[in-house]
Amino acid sequence: MNPGPREEEGLKTNQRITITEVALRDGSHAINHQYTADQVISIAKALDEANVPYIEISHGDGLAGSSLQYGLSRTNEMELIEAAVSVCTASKIGVLLLPGIGTIRHLNEAAKLGIGMARIATHVTEADISAQHIARSKELGLHTVGFLMMSHMAPPRLLAEQAKLMESYGADTVYVVDSAGALLPHQVTERIRALTQSLSVPVGFHGHNNLSLAMGNTLAAIEAGATWIDGSVRCLGAGAGNTQTEVLVAVLDRLGIETGIDVYKIMDLAEEIVAPILLKPQEITRGSLILGYAGVYSSFLLHAERAAEKFGLDARDILLEIGRHKAVGGQEDMIMSVAAELAKGKREAPV
Repeated sequence: MNPGPREEEGLKTNQRITITEVALRDGSHAINHQYTADQVISIAKALDEANVPYIEISHGDGLAGSSLQYGLSRTNEMELIEAAVSVCTASKIGVLLLPGIGTIRHLNEAAKLGIGMARIATHVTEADISAQHIARSKELGLHTVGFLMMSHMAPPRLLAEQAKLMESYGADTVYVVDSAGALLPHQVTERIRALTQSLSVPVGFHGHNNLSLAMGNTLAAIEAGATWIDGSVRCLGAGAGNTQTEVLVAVLDRLGIETGIDVYKIMDLAEEIVAPILLKPQEITRGSLILGYAGVYSSFLLHAERAAEKFGLDARDILLEIGRHKAVGGQEDMIMSVAAELAKGKREAPV
């Protein structure tokens, strides 16, 4: 750890935060799922040397996500997982699994490769479908996380009820997941507090930066009691990306909040290894901004842009209509049908 200037008062001095790095999973969306084994090895090795506790690796939509619907991976995710495990000594490798996309078989296969964590992700009101996957993850001896996606779509009370279900199935940690980057800081505070007051297990937060609030929301989550936090080096993730890991580590160090991550090494990794592989800078464009504004799943952006080009539409109109339909993760196929309907209506509109 490189000691830097500290603020006199932090959120909670001597507080310990566990960071999970998601660039090799959520960041897969940003590069069209084109990671190579060599890229994963170089990034995972540098993360391990920086002492990042957990590194999540899989297709952007979780285990078995590689498909025409979600996007085809360049390299089989099991090869990427195996490659990362082979170069990590301090960091543990984790995976994301969405029941209905990934199966128990995929979880078993990843476990044989040496992963240490499984995050079982469901829509915020569908925690009940996670029971068998959480149970199997526990049987495999993995740190097991309940991951409640699109958390802006449920009020705090309902969110807490769903989190309690995941806890009852055996989850070691439960996350509030702002998949759309739509939450405002006070809404994050309300949701994290609802969970910390209802659960006996730790609470986590996963943010997206579509409204430029990922860092602010993350600090609000920590202040409200979250002790597990996701970050992505160079902000590499779906939409406008996630809470930027190297910035987060520096900010928490200033606040006197311990992460165990080397500030200089995580900065160097972001600048020298991750930045060169970006297809374009992770920034808040009109497309990613509309995701947060409309409350739409962040990975829908590239799909909407392709549909807009095909049908001669504005991607923003497609995403706003998707938001009105209250589409959730896993419904990417709806984007083309919505675009087709909008194009039909445009053609039939009186001139």
